[in-house]
Amino acid sequence: MEMEICGIDEAGRGPIAGPLVVAGCIFQIENGELKIENYLNMLDDSKRLSEKKREKLFEIIKQTCKYHIVFVDNKTIDKKGLSFAINYALKEIKNTLKADKYLFDGNSSFGVDGIETVIKGDSKIKEISAASILAKVSRDRFMKKADKIYPQYNFKKHKGYITKEHIELIKKFGYCEIHRKSYRLKALEPTLF
Repeated sequence: MEMEICGIDEAGRGPIAGPLVVAGCIFQIENGELKIENYLNMLDDSKRLSEKKREKLFEIIKQTCKYHIVFVDNKTIDKKGLSFAINYALKEIKNTLKADKYLFDGNSSFGVDGIETVIKGDSKIKEISAASILAKVSRDRFMKKADKIYPQYNFKKHKGYITKEHIELIKKFGYCEIHRKSYRLKALEPTLF
């Protein structure tokens, strides 16, 4: 029996709008071979892949792997903090996906027992690469939907990350429902002069 590895990665730690999305992924074996075998060499850190490639791989991963995706909304992040949000999501993935080993991209397990961390894991370990694609595409799709509800913020372009344009739009329109108001930004602090 192969050891079952659950790769875990997140998207949306840094943005000031939208949810944190954490995904867990376990490769499935069928007739002694990984179902995703033919696509393994395409898997990489989601940030290195084109949007088109990510979208294609997202569907392949969903068809060939066991996975679980957790969304933690901006209000929870504002109320309880990012560490709580990641801890909560990691626990939910552990409780939902049973594996021999849980490998999380980064250098902290956020206080969750039984989770090993791998720095730059999303480019070293294929299960984490797959999880990074699941998390990023899920979050990007969420932000594209949000763009239709709040078109004035141009979320489809910057996906809620801190860009010069995004800051200018917040100055102009204020925060919307999906902004993380607990994130303090120097550029948005009222000036004394």
